[in-house]
Amino acid sequence: MSFQAYIDNIKAKTGKTPADFKALAEKKGFLANGELVKSIKATEITNWLKDEFEIGHGHAMAIYASFKGKTE
Repeated sequence: MSFQAYIDNIKAKTGKTPADFKALAEKKGFLANGELVKSIKATEITNWLKDEFEIGHGHAMAIYASFKGKTE
């Protein structure tokens, strides 16, 4: 599955875009000024996404990758 397919599936399931998740992650303290906080581990973010939005691990990692700047 391509990165874009993951993003499309996440939006279909949750109604949220990577930008929406980024704003939510900022509120949770995972990001500061649009950048990942260095002390935050990927597992903390993926667990949050899986628990709160009921997406799978691969999809959570796609959102995490978008936080790191991957867009394709």
